Amino acid sequence: CLAVDGQGDISGVTTTSGLSFKIPGRVGDSPIFGAGLYVDNEVGAAGSTGRGEANLLNCSSFAVVEFMRNGDSPEEACLKACQRIVDHNKVARLRDDSGRPRFGVSFYAVSKAGVHGGASIWGPMGYAVNVGGESTHAPGAHLYKRG
Repeated sequence: CLAVDGQGDISGVTTTSGLSFKIPGRVGDSPIFGAGLYVDNEVGAAGSTGRGEANLLNCSSFAVVEFMRNGDSPEEACLKACQRIVDHNKVARLRDDSGRPRFGVSFYAVSKAGVHGGASIWGPMGYAVNVGGESTHAPGAHLYKRG
């Protein structure tokens, strides 16, 4: 969950899937700054869900915020992080016959100005938004479409 308050301050929180999907000894990306969640009060924030190891290897949420710092919209920044993961995925068992990831990662981001966006490796994807008390679903971008 990411938020921008009335004074323009940004916050974010994330959690892990818990013990049910964990390999013994695995920490996951949620507690690692810049992997599953990153907040920079000058720029924006980004969070993610999906294969945590891919986020750890690519500092993905940090990368999303840095892409926004360099002028990308939240959606563009999320797409670039997805592409970064695809480009760095060299493990054969994690790629399909076309070289695409066998796993998914989705990102959601918000800028200091309150502009939001999301993207995933596999789509379609969407994310929840609440502006002024009204909750809605927003469509996100994706690199590849399932099916």
